[in-house]
Amino acid sequence: MSMMLFLNMRQIALFLVFSFYTSLALGQADYQYDVPEFLNDDWKVNSLQSQNINASLYEQFINAMNKEDHELHSMLLIKNNELIFEKYFGEHSVDKQHDLRSVTKSITSLILGIAIEKEYVQSLDDPISRYLGEFDNPKNPDPRKNQITIRDFLTMSSGLECNDWDPKSKGQEDKMYKKKDWIQFMANLPMLHDPGEISTYCTGGTILIAEIIERTSGLSLPDFAQKHLFEPMGIENLSWGHTNKKTVISSGQRLNMTSRDMAKLGQLILNKGTWMGKELIPAYWIEELATPKTKITGLNYSYLWWQLPFTKNGVLEPSICATGNGGQYILTFPELDLVAIFTGGAYNSPKDKLPFTVVNRIILPSIKDN
Repeated sequence: MSMMLFLNMRQIALFLVFSFYTSLALGQADYQYDVPEFLNDDWKVNSLQSQNINASLYEQFINAMNKEDHELHSMLLIKNNELIFEKYFGEHSVDKQHDLRSVTKSITSLILGIAIEKEYVQSLDDPISRYLGEFDNPKNPDPRKNQITIRDFLTMSSGLECNDWDPKSKGQEDKMYKKKDWIQFMANLPMLHDPGEISTYCTGGTILIAEIIERTSGLSLPDFAQKHLFEPMGIENLSWGHTNKKTVISSGQRLNMTSRDMAKLGQLILNKGTWMGKELIPAYWIEELATPKTKITGLNYSYLWWQLPFTKNGVLEPSICATGNGGQYILTFPELDLVAIFTGGAYNSPKDKLPFTVVNRIILPSIKDN
């Protein structure tokens, strides 16, 4: 995820509008909307028209994008638990996995909710040192380290000098990747603030949460997730890895997943943790994800999920969102029963914010009020 969510959004919006109306003026009509293919993967499919949505708006948008240099890889729309729009660009396809980047953080939060419900993890207010012995005798000792809780890492407010968006930060993720022991690296960081005081975006903290799940459950994070989340949801086409060329600990790996399976996780949020009638994640945990706990760069943030400021008819539309560098997004809108999925390749570029403009200017305006 890049440094500022809405960096250069005005330029991106102007690009989209220019492309859109240029397409109209030139009469380009290469793409014609069709109902997503039924694949027997638990997704009901239906048309945009079934939800009273004008398909021509989406046709014009896709035709505009097909004529421009962009980094969108996929775009899906789910309304009322039905897949109604699905488009892949370039070499990307329905069965191709995509590196989710920091969307994996948000999924780790879902997994933690399961671990708490199953009592592997006792309390969010437990000190981190209860689970990770590396914090017992770290470099840069500081009594405040004994006060850091799991909740502090969920809200990225541990107080450790860890800020991925500041290249000078001692805990910046690229510096961690160069170390052999990522867990001890985090424990050794100096403290800058009291725990719970200030939130800064810190990948290493999420890895510590994953490590706690592994040590308490006796399963690797991939195995725990497969047993308790992905298998019950029929999610099979996935893998774990990292862009780091060195061997990466399992708690530090990232997910690779298809867009349709990303959409399942979005629908799981809307279903308050229930899939096919079975509760996989406690409903109270989903409510916590929807409730802002802190702010990072001025944006509402909860337990590794964002509440981004999308608007519909000039009114703020409540959202629960997972975001990843390059343009990976699970965007859910509970009051609209709507999920929007995007994947992309605009890594470390403001172009990865293009989906926000698509949501604000194409998707939300097309959803009619009840």
